Amino acid sequence: MATEARRFGSGLGERSTGTGAARTDHTAVRTVTAESAAVTTGGPTTAGPKTATGRSAVARSGGTDRPGAAPSGRSRRKRPWWLSLLFHAGLIGFGLFMLYPLLWMLASSFKPTNIIFREPGLWPTQFEPGNYVEGWTALGHPFHHYIFNSLIVVTGSIIGNLLACSMAAYAFARLDFRGRKVYFAIMLGTIMLPIHVVIVPQYILFSNLGWVNTFLPLIVPKFLATDAFFIFLMVQFIRALPRDLDDAARIDGCGHWGIYWRVIMPLSLPALATTAIFTFIWTWNDFFSQLIFLTDPDLATVPLALRLFVDSTGETSWGPLFAMSLVALGPIFGFFLAGQRYLVRGISTTGIK
Repeated sequence: MATEARRFGSGLGERSTGTGAARTDHTAVRTVTAESAAVTTGGPTTAGPKTATGRSAVARSGGTDRPGAAPSGRSRRKRPWWLSLLFHAGLIGFGLFMLYPLLWMLASSFKPTNIIFREPGLWPTQFEPGNYVEGWTALGHPFHHYIFNSLIVVTGSIIGNLLACSMAAYAFARLDFRGRKVYFAIMLGTIMLPIHVVIVPQYILFSNLGWVNTFLPLIVPKFLATDAFFIFLMVQFIRALPRDLDDAARIDGCGHWGIYWRVIMPLSLPALATTAIFTFIWTWNDFFSQLIFLTDPDLATVPLALRLFVDSTGETSWGPLFAMSLVALGPIFGFFLAGQRYLVRGISTTGIK
């Protein structure tokens, strides 16, 4: 009996020991789980200071607890100073290379005509500021007369492109009509047509209408959406705008005109600004079309006026020509700087997400 009692007590003790060990294992598992969650979330733990601090240090060091270990691949290495210096020096050199023609023209505008091509340096040995005065009054009218003519053509072209091209772009991007893809492909194909192909038919048409020697041949076609590049630009921008805005405006009672004018146009301001800037630059610098349709010296624009400084006999006033060329660049720089932030926004954004 005593022997059996001892055996029963021994078995009971073993079962108690096993239960206590199981409880200890469950407690250890819960402790490790809590430590892992704390290391992941960055919260406090119930573990000892050595374990928590060690795991946090490992997490902050990029996955290694060795003092001399290298950081993980995700950490960004700092560029060597000599490489940054070389990169910026190359950018500055390339910028000066691109600006050299403009700097040379600026220096030549202050030189007498007889030494402009004999002294290729940028610093003039003889200053002639009278080139600006002579160039301003050398032609049949003061130079501001030709600037005013160019502003008339440019203003009409910008308004025409903004209205006509945006309407055509809205139709291609939002309306569903028969043959839309075919018409869109034909419109894109007109981009490959050079102006020399269409200038003769245009001249015959405008001559029959009596528009030669007026600004109408240069302005009216812009109101007919003839610049396919700007139509394509606005189509891509409008397609990025969500159609939910159209549906919301349609629920409020807007038709196609209301959606175009109250929803699409305000959101397309970056694309419109890009169109206006490029239209200004291209129209201001256009020489060929203005030479064809404007033969009256009183209607000459800035490119045609600059051409008048070049004499067919070889006697060219280079100093006044370079001086007025710099004056002609002023409106382009001013308009570009005024709309630069909209131009950058139009390039970097593609609508609402």
